Amino acid sequence: MTEFFHSCTTNERKREIEELLNNFAQQTGAWRHCLFFLSHTQNEYVMMYSLTVFENLVNRMWIGVASQDKMEIRSCLPKLLLTQHKSVPYFIRNKLCKVIVDIGRQDWPMFYHDFFTNTLQLIQTPALASLGLIMLKTTSEELACPREDLSVARKDELRKLLMEQVPTVLGLLTGILETYWDKHSITASTPPPSPTSGESLELLGSLFQGSQYSKLLCQPMASLDSDSHQLCCLVLECLAHLFSWIPLSTSITPTLLASIFHFARFGCDLRTKAERARLGVLAMTCVNELVSKNCVPMDFEEYLLRMFQQTFFLLQRLTRENNAHTVKTRLQELDESYLEKFTDFLRLFVSVHLRRIESSPQFPIVEFLALLFKYTFNQPTHEGYFACLDIWSIFLDYLTTKIKSRLADRESVLNRYKDALVLLLREVLNRIQFRYNQAQLEELDDETLDDDQQTEWQKYLRQSLEVVAKVMELLPSHAFTTLFPVLQENLDVYMGLQQFIVTTGTSRRLNISAENDCRRLHCSLRDLSSQLQAVGRLAEHFIGEIFAARFNDALAVVERLVEVTCYGSQTSLYDLETAVPSVLKPDLIDVHAQALAALQAYSHWLAQFYSEVHGQSQSQFINLITSAIDACSPLITAKVPEKLLLSACHLMVSLTSTVRPVFLVTLPAVRNIFNLITDNQARRLPQEAHMLVCRALSNTLLLPWPNLPESEQQWQSRSSNHASLLAALTREYRILRGTAPERRRPAGDRTQDLLQTLPVLRDIVDSISGESTKSRQICYQSLQESVQVSLSLFPVFIQQPDVTDEMLAFFLTLFQALRVQMGVAFTGQIIHTFLSMFTREQLAASILQEGSAGCRVVQKFLKILQVVVQEPGQAFKPFLPSILSLCMEQVYPVVAERSSPDVKAEMFELLYQILHQNWRYFFKTSVLTTVQKGASEDVMENEAQFTAAMQAFGQSFLQSDIHIFKQNVSYLESLNSKHKLYHRKLFRTSMLFHFINVLLQVLLHKSHDLLQEEITLAIYNMASVDFDTFYSAFMPEFLNGCQGVDTNQRAVLARNFKLERDLPSFTQSVQRLVNDLRYYRLCNSSLPTGTIKL
Repeated sequence: MTEFFHSCTTNERKREIEELLNNFAQQTGAWRHCLFFLSHTQNEYVMMYSLTVFENLVNRMWIGVASQDKMEIRSCLPKLLLTQHKSVPYFIRNKLCKVIVDIGRQDWPMFYHDFFTNTLQLIQTPALASLGLIMLKTTSEELACPREDLSVARKDELRKLLMEQVPTVLGLLTGILETYWDKHSITASTPPPSPTSGESLELLGSLFQGSQYSKLLCQPMASLDSDSHQLCCLVLECLAHLFSWIPLSTSITPTLLASIFHFARFGCDLRTKAERARLGVLAMTCVNELVSKNCVPMDFEEYLLRMFQQTFFLLQRLTRENNAHTVKTRLQELDESYLEKFTDFLRLFVSVHLRRIESSPQFPIVEFLALLFKYTFNQPTHEGYFACLDIWSIFLDYLTTKIKSRLADRESVLNRYKDALVLLLREVLNRIQFRYNQAQLEELDDETLDDDQQTEWQKYLRQSLEVVAKVMELLPSHAFTTLFPVLQENLDVYMGLQQFIVTTGTSRRLNISAENDCRRLHCSLRDLSSQLQAVGRLAEHFIGEIFAARFNDALAVVERLVEVTCYGSQTSLYDLETAVPSVLKPDLIDVHAQALAALQAYSHWLAQFYSEVHGQSQSQFINLITSAIDACSPLITAKVPEKLLLSACHLMVSLTSTVRPVFLVTLPAVRNIFNLITDNQARRLPQEAHMLVCRALSNTLLLPWPNLPESEQQWQSRSSNHASLLAALTREYRILRGTAPERRRPAGDRTQDLLQTLPVLRDIVDSISGESTKSRQICYQSLQESVQVSLSLFPVFIQQPDVTDEMLAFFLTLFQALRVQMGVAFTGQIIHTFLSMFTREQLAASILQEGSAGCRVVQKFLKILQVVVQEPGQAFKPFLPSILSLCMEQVYPVVAERSSPDVKAEMFELLYQILHQNWRYFFKTSVLTTVQKGASEDVMENEAQFTAAMQAFGQSFLQSDIHIFKQNVSYLESLNSKHKLYHRKLFRTSMLFHFINVLLQVLLHKSHDLLQEEITLAIYNMASVDFDTFYSAFMPEFLNGCQGVDTNQRAVLARNFKLERDLPSFTQSVQRLVNDLRYYRLCNSSLPTGTIKL
């Protein structure tokens, strides 16, 4: 063993030693040698190896061990534990405990009747109590939720046996906690005078008046010695595990709860050392185990109320201020894990139990919120603060739901909580402002992106604004009057910057250079940026039914936003030279961008304004829109920083798609943008901005104007304008076709043109996909030539996957949005071109390069075919045979034996759509006939292709890819619910049992455990086609074919599979069958050869 673990031993030699050791462990009687080693060695490696041999013997070979040997092992190992538990390392002791518990798991109570009583005796013997507690905890871990190497019947029996012992065990553990607390409290009965001894219970006093807790919880803390501390820790660890599976019941007595809370106080006492705080952490773990249970029996509700009373006593201690400590410094000095556990408790309380407790007259909910408020806003870490904000979010959701369900007494409910909400709103807003919280906010990272693509600062701001928005929903006018004045204040600073701009020659600079002024400006700009985001986040609370009631507030906001964006664009603050360019320049850009984004958030409000304005408001609306466009237009140029440019483009898109004012096209600023985009000489915008501007311009011409009849839509002129816009955008692209080879531009340029133009066209088509037929018609007319160019260029670029990928993405969007407009003949021509271009070799080569552009091309091609086969009517039916053959004869053979997850997913989706949308291609009979005459009347066509498709589905269940597996089970289930797939004669007679068999084998192999529910449901639906045959023919055949079990075990398995026809019972039977079959195989595989089984 020492050689094996020595650093100089080679891997070769390690393998030899491992083989020797494994062979030794397999020998009958090896355990005797191991018993000798355990008694006589000091070498930890040898001890560990010997215990592993025992563990293997007990868990895998116990059935085959002679009963005399079993008795000997059962008596020797506990003796060994008693003699050596103090001298061996703790991990050896724990392993030995586990082996003894494993024996109990197999043999208690029948052959090892004193297993549990021995443990209880150890706990009651002071010198051995800690050993007994380790045994108890191991027993709880191994017996209450055993792994699968037991039969279901044995698992149920163990759970029942343990439940019988629960009252005794809990009584014992309560006794230990009480004894140690009392014993050590007496010694501390004359405490030094300190602010903690005579604690006043000012806030939650009403809870404790006259109750025993007020006296109990005010006792001074017990001072435990090291051994007592260890022992109490073990008791609390045991309780935490026991509570994880014991249901709430009166066995959990008030005395036990009170004892746990005594120890929970260790965490919130500043004078306790770190190791003492561990008691507090463990006690809170116990409390959280209880609180996390949602099922509360009637007789336990009172206990629950007491628990909350006790925990809030602790919360009060945590948030108490005195001369020596503020709440913040107090929380800073406490153990971090304790605070985490406490926050977990508060979250569980609010999410699981608030609805139960809130209406109780004994529970002062408002005082609780006041404590939670202090606890939240004094958290020492950002993580802690986030966790508390989450609790407030849960509370606000609860309140919102409650108010919606009780509209009658909405006001009284709100009034009860109004003060708390007002405070919360104010404090959260202060927390995101540098003005109040600079030191902490400066610590937040605003550069590194996390998994959600946001920085730490963005996450902080977003979570805070979510809480603000939830309060806004409950108290709209109050939230608005809190936020708007603060916004105004910072806006005044921003709008006042104009007077500090000094122009010399061509350069313009901001004449603010004193360090203090720069710092104050930086804070003001950062705050303004956050407040603009807040104002944007609240936009949804001004629209819909409350539009009229809150119109003036919203109008004030929008007017102010329009004013700010125009001011920013006119004074082009982003272009100034500043004293601290690395700080102030990004600040100025960000404020400008956020103002545009906030205005964009109000586009739905503007749209509602547009549809409801009349008379004098009309000019107000026109002014707002005109100014908003004037704010965007100067920013749409390649010279502007991209962040700002994109914000302006997004605002343009929202105005053109959501608001759609009729006069937009006539505005000079919009004309300028048209000219900029269509002028080939101008410097091109970055690709994303270019796409957005083209989408906005196309929207102004294509989207129907609201509030106007069809006759006034001016389609004629808009159509010709759209055609000229697209002609200008595709000028270079359309020249690619038809130029003689010698006059063609270099290949690189042609590719560049293509890769720049197609995404723009695709985006334009995509943006009108859900619009009226007229919009789509005009769009297709303008695009027609470009589409034909694309089709003729397709064969030219077939060897360049990145170009083909872009082309197919374009065609996919065309098929999704404009297939009706393209017409059958042309669509047919496109599909024909594609089918002929993608040869088997071409497909195979592309698919084999997983994740490459070629692979993406095949995916998009399959997606296009999905759109084609879903088209109703007869138009595309002639393509079905060639699509099916491409799928089954060209794509499937390449992906069948490979993982190729992306292509596979698309291919099976295509197969599913072919079957679902074209069922009559395979089954001529209607569902009605099937129902009337029975499934024997099926008239089948194209049977070979149907069978091949089903085999492909079946084959996918034999592979490891869990996503494909899940997708395909759902496809089969869907085909069954829509077309009665499982009832079809062909499926029923030649496939049904194969599928059930494969799915059962998957459950047995545990390879797709995450999908247990889906698989079992599918088995049930297949079996329910004909339960009689399933029980009389399939089950016996399945069990006879099962390897690794004997005749007697097969009979037991068959007997335990109840002949039930409802889903819950059937599910239980399947789970039992799978568990017990695996268990029997495990037992049988480890029997020594030649064992006679009775």
